[in-house]
Amino acid sequence: LPTPNTTSSQSQIFSITKMKFTSAAFGLVVGTASILSVANGFVARSNAVVRPAFAHSDTQLMAKQTPHGGTLVDLMTKSDDEKTTVAAKATVEIQATSRQLCDLELLMNGGFSPLTGFMDEATYKNVVENMELPDSKLIFGLPVVFDTDSEDLQPGMTALIKDGDRDIAIIEFTDKFSPDKPLECLKCYGTSEIEHPGSLMVATERGKYYMGGKVTGLNLPVRDFVCASPAEVRESLPEDTDVVAFQCRNPIHRAHYELFTRALDAENVGKTGIVLVHPTCGPTQADDIPGDVRYKTYEVLKEETANPRTRWAYLPYSMHMAGPREAIQHMMVRKNYGCTHFIIGRDMAGSKSSVTGEDFYGAYDAQDFARENAPRLGMQTVPSLNLVYTEEKGYVTADEADAEKLSPLKLSGTKFRKMLRGGEDIPEWFAFKSVVDVLRANA
Repeated sequence: LPTPNTTSSQSQIFSITKMKFTSAAFGLVVGTASILSVANGFVARSNAVVRPAFAHSDTQLMAKQTPHGGTLVDLMTKSDDEKTTVAAKATVEIQATSRQLCDLELLMNGGFSPLTGFMDEATYKNVVENMELPDSKLIFGLPVVFDTDSEDLQPGMTALIKDGDRDIAIIEFTDKFSPDKPLECLKCYGTSEIEHPGSLMVATERGKYYMGGKVTGLNLPVRDFVCASPAEVRESLPEDTDVVAFQCRNPIHRAHYELFTRALDAENVGKTGIVLVHPTCGPTQADDIPGDVRYKTYEVLKEETANPRTRWAYLPYSMHMAGPREAIQHMMVRKNYGCTHFIIGRDMAGSKSSVTGEDFYGAYDAQDFARENAPRLGMQTVPSLNLVYTEEKGYVTADEADAEKLSPLKLSGTKFRKMLRGGEDIPEWFAFKSVVDVLRANA
């Protein structure tokens, strides 16, 4: 890797051998938001399905679970006249990055309740160091920040946030600060080494400044898949019923399906409980399958299984691969969507070193951390079962297979991908044919 340029005012040094941050001011400038003057034209947006209008209803809190902080935040304007009035306050325009659009949508629709905007410096520092909001002491897993490299953007300014030519939101900036990025990564990701994808994102994608500010929503981003808001999901849930959230960022195969359907048999889940399959479809680590392809696999699987105890929705969330801290963030967001329980998988939101291939987190670190902090969130955890497929009895737990001396069948992810590329038949005990067909069609 090349050594970043340095300036006299800001050290940007990192060790090539240790692959770590060594300066709190380190910040490369790849892919951050761009500032535009109000008079400038805008980049045309590619054709995509426009999401239905945001729903508002008095029944939005009918779900059993209460929102984080007690109130489901809704920052969206309610009329075209209001949008025009609010947008007229802007003195500058900013084209948002894909990660910023995800954060904005979850701020605007209440997925990040109780936040009403991007975190100021005091809030950012408290979340990084203590994992809680400073005034309410509510637990909060990861900071939600607006990054920029602009020297001109200052507190007191009001920015119109754009996605191509689409107005998304207004941000009324309150402060601007230089974050301690190595400390942020060390506290949030457990490491400041840039072979961690989250640390790499902070170093190479985020701008050198963070800005806090109040958000007012104008329009939701245009996506190829519809992301229902917390209010909309809550309206669809049965009243006074346990809702078990299943988070994933990859296509769902047979073992995943067995895992989340069997979660309903957990001792702490009510007999009428349902599963909300709630995949993240925003940016993730570089070698993951693109969000629009993942979405297509979920849609065909939803149709194929048609399980009355399973609900499906999609989350516009940008993954950090932060392991235990991200498990808390996911639980908090799903709480706002009306979920009472959360399935914690082995090495949830985990990642491997891009240099050594070693795991950054232990297999059960996220499970243990989530279980320890679940009472602060008002959530319950459901540990994922370690399932294996056997010739004799199909899917059983690994302990059961060992006790009964059953014959497990195994297929590694590497072998699966090789078979997929080579057009070989994929065993149906491993993957749903409908999902395989989508993956091959979009290879």
